[in-house]
Amino acid sequence: MRILAIVKRIANQFKRDKRTLALMFIAPLLLITLLNFLFDSDSVNPKVGEYGLTDSMITQLEKSDLSIKKYANNTNPKDKIEKNDLDAFIDFSDNQLTITYENSDPSKSKQIALKVQGALLKEQQANLKNAAKQLEGTMKQMQASGNANESAVSIPKGEPNIQVETHYVYGDKDTTFFDTIGPIFIGFFVFFFVFLIAGISFLRERTTGTLERLMATPIKRIEIELGYMIGFGIFALLQSVLVAVYSVQVLDMIQNGSIWYVLLITLMLAMVSLALGMLLSTFANNEFQIIQFIPIVIVPQILFCGIFPLEGMADWLQWIAHIMPMYYGAQALQSIMIKGEGFSSFAGDFYILLLFIAAFLILNIFALKKYRKV
Repeated sequence: MRILAIVKRIANQFKRDKRTLALMFIAPLLLITLLNFLFDSDSVNPKVGEYGLTDSMITQLEKSDLSIKKYANNTNPKDKIEKNDLDAFIDFSDNQLTITYENSDPSKSKQIALKVQGALLKEQQANLKNAAKQLEGTMKQMQASGNANESAVSIPKGEPNIQVETHYVYGDKDTTFFDTIGPIFIGFFVFFFVFLIAGISFLRERTTGTLERLMATPIKRIEIELGYMIGFGIFALLQSVLVAVYSVQVLDMIQNGSIWYVLLITLMLAMVSLALGMLLSTFANNEFQIIQFIPIVIVPQILFCGIFPLEGMADWLQWIAHIMPMYYGAQALQSIMIKGEGFSSFAGDFYILLLFIAAFLILNIFALKKYRKV
């Protein structure tokens, strides 16, 4: 009977907590649905530029799901890759095959290399078959003429060996997939832990009465917001510096750009997360309810930040990605650390992150007015 009483109390507790019920039964369905759409997206064929390839080899590459774009010259393959968003450029001149990979995604580079190797093998097999047919015809001619002198009829020679040379715009042949997504995880872990700590800390300020005592003074809501942002922001800055420097110096992650730009973007992500955590804490009554926001707010950030290719997704999924702060932070960090680009390349991402900070702060000011009657 006493056990039944405990069971009844727990059941009533869950019935009263609609948010927990939604977390248990609705959130998993939403996340599984998102993952289903993500992994069910159409694959995007790698884009490859070419100069000097035979028509038969181009046909073989296109059959292996490569999008081929022909060029009239082979000068500056790196510029062609960067300006035309190519994944590789193939130059076939003087019996030498030179492949330049963009390599910001090593898995694509390996995929292209395997398909080029397969097409090259089929091309060589076709040449050998043609040579064998010519040789067979030559032998028949020799037998018909009764001439056993090999010099009387020309015998076809096999194609000389093709030399293959590879170059990389970013990284090298040892670059791994983790090297390219490492910058994303730097931003994500900063975003996640700042959100968690800021949300719980701001909630504690409210539940312990500290915020209520502040509001009893003539202080303005904007002053409260900025005070907490700067106070928490100092520690968010220290965390950003620690994570970025540790990742680059200790874990030896690829770093081709300025470390100051890396720190700038990680700090911006931390401030976005801080503002978001403070905003959502106004809708929570305890720490457990802050944790409940993680599946809805944090998990989609990692799903749509670029670890999974976005190009083949449905338009509405790509639209979701563009309202995620991590999407812009990840793009900027990859531009800096992988491609070594300057501020102009990620300026748009930087300003969008600033807009997120401003939007969350403004919403938090209105939330304070609505829920705290200030």
